[in-house]
Amino acid sequence: METKANNVLVGAFTLATLAFLVVFALWAAKYSSDRSWNEYDVVFTEAVTGLTVGAMVQYNGIAVGSVKSLHLHPQDARQVVARIRVQAEAPVKQDTRARLALTGVTGTAIIQLSGGAPESPRLTHTDGHPVPVIPTAPSALQNITETAGVIAERLDKLLSDENIARIGKALDDIQLVTGSIAAQREDIAQLITNARQATEALERTLGRVDATVQNDVPRLVASLERSLDQLDSFTRNADALVADNRDAISRFSNEGLGQVGPTLAQMRATLREIDRVTARLRDNPAGYLLGRDRAKEFEP
Repeated sequence: METKANNVLVGAFTLATLAFLVVFALWAAKYSSDRSWNEYDVVFTEAVTGLTVGAMVQYNGIAVGSVKSLHLHPQDARQVVARIRVQAEAPVKQDTRARLALTGVTGTAIIQLSGGAPESPRLTHTDGHPVPVIPTAPSALQNITETAGVIAERLDKLLSDENIARIGKALDDIQLVTGSIAAQREDIAQLITNARQATEALERTLGRVDATVQNDVPRLVASLERSLDQLDSFTRNADALVADNRDAISRFSNEGLGQVGPTLAQMRATLREIDRVTARLRDNPAGYLLGRDRAKEFEP
């Protein structure tokens, strides 16, 4: 009886030891697994069509984790929260950004991480967010959608009823102008011919002018140069003449000009006397020549 009790105790101890070892191994595996992975939240403000739990998470094109869960934001249903599980050695920095990307022909969505400058600190949790939140950037699909929306809005404005009416009127005006041109094509052809002839005549005239300029201008320039040379020679001769007769000119200025005044007065008196004699000759030439005065008229 005592031997059986000892065997039971030994067996129970052995089972307890095995259970402890199994639990410890599981805990160690979980602890090692938890230390090898980090969790982050990615909050999208766009539709995450095609993104599923287990979808790949890439960092610059290299797989570094997967999507752990997806759910709507509790306070704002317009946002989608994706909990991702990323390798601990992945350099998730404060300037790292997440965006949706499509892979393959089936359009499977993944989360693409990018950025992360070497000098930027690692992204950690905050008091308001126990799990670090990676900021998002617009995806290519969102950019395409927004661009398509803008284009559609502008096309809608462009193709309004008023603009369509204006386009129709412009087309009618173009058709009218085209018809007028077609009706006057002979006049237009004649106008083009006249313009061509005028251009040719102008070219010939310019050619003659150019030839005249090339032939006559050198002669005119040479003649002008000769004239300037003669003027320069005359100026030098005049300067030399003045220099040679400076004393005579000075004496004339001092002495001769003083006698000019009386001489001019005498000449004026002589001219008056000549004028008086001429008048007497005109009135009574015989009496003046014979020394007799004109007979006085008889007054009864």
